[in-house]
Amino acid sequence: MAGSSLLALLDDIATVLDDVAVMTKVAAKKTAGVLGDDLALNAQQVAGVRAERELPVVWAVAKGSALNKAILVPAALLISAFVPWLIVPLLMIGGAYLCFEGFEKLAHKYFHSKAEDSAHHRELIEAVANPEVDMVAFEKDKIKGAVRTDFILSAEIIVIALGSVAAATFAKQAAVVVSIAVLMTVGVYGFVALIVKLDDIGMHLCKKPNPVAQFFGDFLLAAAPRLMKLLSVLGTAAMFMVGGGIVTHSIPVIHHWIEHATAATEPVGWLTSSVLNGVAGVVIGALVLAVVSLIGKLIRKG
Repeated sequence: MAGSSLLALLDDIATVLDDVAVMTKVAAKKTAGVLGDDLALNAQQVAGVRAERELPVVWAVAKGSALNKAILVPAALLISAFVPWLIVPLLMIGGAYLCFEGFEKLAHKYFHSKAEDSAHHRELIEAVANPEVDMVAFEKDKIKGAVRTDFILSAEIIVIALGSVAAATFAKQAAVVVSIAVLMTVGVYGFVALIVKLDDIGMHLCKKPNPVAQFFGDFLLAAAPRLMKLLSVLGTAAMFMVGGGIVTHSIPVIHHWIEHATAATEPVGWLTSSVLNGVAGVVIGALVLAVVSLIGKLIRKG
């Protein structure tokens, strides 16, 4: 009897773990849209840091990210346990914020001249080259800014992950959200560390006598800045699609209309859904930015 009970318990545990693995995959897919922007933002945050200090700075930000998630995960699970009705509003707020952030990036691109961006980049280069600049303070500012950015993105990821398993038991919710938090922290900052060192790896390979190594070195040196730009573009597009999808999914009329449009355009329904959610995300982002700008002007006048 004891043996059969143990086997039943093991079977239950295996089933729960299997369910958690499946739900984690689903949650990971839903949160993946935030990652492109997360990677690009965090890699950009270490721009202007001396080469030998890049990895220590990434490590410091990664520790800050882990602390962020240590605060956010219990908070999200408490909300799920005691005020579960808050999950949908929080999801909508998170989705609207993603759209706002994406549209703000577009607005910055079109309303700020290349001369302004070049001047900012020049300031960073001069700060690194100037021996009188306190690089410890400079790094601390970079780290604080990156950790603040991570807090917002981590909150979005955790709320999205929690929303994807809202109907599951509390134990499964906890397992999925913790798994996502760990995977995202290790994955994002491991990849950020690789991205910021691509140029150094390329330089190292270029110095090798082997022509094949030199070829790959040249390739990495040319690919590193393009990869950053590609991640930024994909991240912005993903913000609109994911953020727009979250908001439209919570509005039955729009959600059903997108479902019908998706079904009517099979086998490329996934593309229709992505485009419609992306367009909705752009509209939502523009509206939120307009409201935020108006509130800002009213506050300044007051």
